[in-house]
Amino acid sequence: MPEPSPTPQRKRRGRLLRCGAAFAVLSAVAGYLVVQYVTGGTGGPGCKVVSGKGDGATYEFTPEQAVNAATITAVGTARDLPERAVTIALATALQESALRNIDYGDRDSVGLFQQRPSQGWGTPQQIMDPAYASEKFYEHLEKVPGYTRLPLTVAAQKVQRSGFPQAYAKHEPDATLLAAALTGRAGATLTCDGRPAATRAKGADAVRAALARDFGRDVLAPAGAEVDDGKGQSSSSAAPTPEAESGDGTVTLPVTAVAGDRRDAGARGWQLAHWAVANASELHIRSVSYAGREWVAGHTDSQWRPLDSKAPTGPDGEADAVRITTGQ
Repeated sequence: MPEPSPTPQRKRRGRLLRCGAAFAVLSAVAGYLVVQYVTGGTGGPGCKVVSGKGDGATYEFTPEQAVNAATITAVGTARDLPERAVTIALATALQESALRNIDYGDRDSVGLFQQRPSQGWGTPQQIMDPAYASEKFYEHLEKVPGYTRLPLTVAAQKVQRSGFPQAYAKHEPDATLLAAALTGRAGATLTCDGRPAATRAKGADAVRAALARDFGRDVLAPAGAEVDDGKGQSSSSAAPTPEAESGDGTVTLPVTAVAGDRRDAGARGWQLAHWAVANASELHIRSVSYAGREWVAGHTDSQWRPLDSKAPTGPDGEADAVRITTGQ
């Protein structure tokens, strides 16, 4: 006996169910894309900064954003600029690009700070280099009289000439947290999950090259490492250390006070340690140790834990070296 034909009511119900399922799928996809756009996500593990004041303030961001924030900060401190300058730069990049190095924007704007080639900021290729873009931002910021005493949004606007001059202010709390961690003033406050992407370069040489790119070649001089800074230039000191040439995937950076640096050696050490954690996914960094604490990639809580053995310390009581171990 043949099956009865579906009634019009059953047909309508089936169409409604299929339409509902399709709408749910499209909504999920749209939601994912919105989250990725807003956060600058790469679908990878996350990073987090906590306040060193114990007030519960936090900021969560992606590995891509962490790398760019670390570069902006390193360039600022290499220029011997105060933490306030770094905070202004980070807030500006948060507003302009959500700390993503994007190749599009309003008219011909590109990069972290949405700088325009037609306005003399450089070529598109130059502006898409985060270190170059950061240098240009600070170069213009330093020309603003009394910028450290100005409201953040005023100082940023004098550099950017944005059509939305008040937009920078809302990012000041997050930028302040990031600056405290990435300049090293607030130690052990930045963590990342740090599971490396399979397609990225790795090894101690890649770490040294990235350090030279962000901080300048002198950052490696105490370790005697020869390195290409990514700009076709290389540098080395006269007496390479065993760590620099061991090939074991470890980069050891002795921490000493630098002439002209506003910070003490401890803050400089924490800056280097936090920089390494921020770059962990990009550079396949497996662990970072400093000041008797260690961060290890892949821990679900991503905390800085006390080392089993006491690390060597300098006269100020801080560990005398940052040790970065790659995943090779």
